[in-house]
Amino acid sequence: MKSLCLALVLVLLAGCTGGLRIDDSHTATGQNSRVQYVVLHYTSADLQRSLDLLTQTEVSSHYLIGDAPPTVYRLVDENRRAWHVGVSEWQGRTWLNASTIGIELVNQGYYQTPAGRYWQPFAPQQIDTLIVLLKDIVKRHQLALGSIIAHSDVAPQRKVDPGPLFPWKRLADEGLVPWPNEDAVARQQALFSTSLPSVQWFQEQLAQNGYTVPQHGELDEATRNVIAAFQMKYRPANYDGQPDAETAARLLVLNLQAAG
Repeated sequence: MKSLCLALVLVLLAGCTGGLRIDDSHTATGQNSRVQYVVLHYTSADLQRSLDLLTQTEVSSHYLIGDAPPTVYRLVDENRRAWHVGVSEWQGRTWLNASTIGIELVNQGYYQTPAGRYWQPFAPQQIDTLIVLLKDIVKRHQLALGSIIAHSDVAPQRKVDPGPLFPWKRLADEGLVPWPNEDAVARQQALFSTSLPSVQWFQEQLAQNGYTVPQHGELDEATRNVIAAFQMKYRPANYDGQPDAETAARLLVLNLQAAG
């Protein structure tokens, strides 16, 4: 009996003193956030359906912003991975779920009608709320300009969200995304109107901007999809995927600005 009691005491003492002790008194200067980008989406559903999809299936997102009212729902902690982008690539980095924060906006996306595709506008209050959230994320993770991107940027062969009605220029005015200088665009567009660059040039410039795009010099479907993704962001009035002088000018000016 005494032996049994002694063994029990030793087990209890081991449980109290045998745990791992970590000293947090030293902090390395060589570190930064694991978050590299914020990816914006629309849900293609109403609020309740969006909540169900993002909390009860394998698809998830860090944040969901409602449309009326524009409530911000945190669905996944920023320190954990959400499943929101799938097969993806940007600036040479792949499978971006591990290095991104996903934000979903409640928005139906588009409807097919007899007159063509109808896109649902975003509620102004929803965008106001998104901007506040983005500024907070950018500050906390010290993200560089250009780190806020579209789902269609990282997966242009299969995704179009957040679509041509998403107000990227509004985000640019708030200092959240880069935007080409309009005077410089006008000058370059006049030059390109007389001599349009080759398809190979477009492919090279799109790759420099961050897109994954073929580099074979042919205007195939994959290349047109990437051009359309760029146009939806920077020239949403016409996103036909065709190379033209204005698209070339906006692309070149953006890349020159990024190069400093």
